[in-house]
Amino acid sequence: MEKREVRKVESQGLQVKELLLIGVLLAAGAVLKIFSNTIIAGLPLKPNFIIAMYCLAILLIKPKLIEALVIGLLSGIMCQFLPGNTPYANIVSEVVGAFIMFSLMQMPFGLKLGKASVKPFIVTFLSTLASGYTFFLMLKILLLMGMDINTKAIMAFTIIIFGTAFVNSILVTVLYPALKAVTGDKNA
Repeated sequence: MEKREVRKVESQGLQVKELLLIGVLLAAGAVLKIFSNTIIAGLPLKPNFIIAMYCLAILLIKPKLIEALVIGLLSGIMCQFLPGNTPYANIVSEVVGAFIMFSLMQMPFGLKLGKASVKPFIVTFLSTLASGYTFFLMLKILLLMGMDINTKAIMAFTIIIFGTAFVNSILVTVLYPALKAVTGDKNA
């Protein structure tokens, strides 16, 4: 009789459950972005909840680098179909944001506030800043080619970027523990 051998085959990419989670989170981010932009139509701060959702997806599934970049690329492409979008700027900015999110996830974080980790807040905040400033740079390159941007415009964008980073960080920090429990991730 031949002896049976159990071999564990390592996954070659994202599983269906993870792909569905990414899709649902990005769709929720798009709906939130459209809805919030409708509510605050006259204000300069237009939060991009798609950033919060791809940060949350990267936190939850811990993708490989190429997978994180694809999540960012898909997020940027999704932004192209939403109202009030600057063509192509989000594609670059969301890939950069996802790369920063992935990179920060590789760093050890032991900082806690009580029993809660502050990692979701910090990495989302920094990733949103990276995405926002990349978007601002792309806006300058794509729309303002050679024109001077005055200090007031830079300050206005800085306030918007930091405001969005703060809102996204709070959203991810609040949603992360619940989604972590639902997805069964014990070691996040």
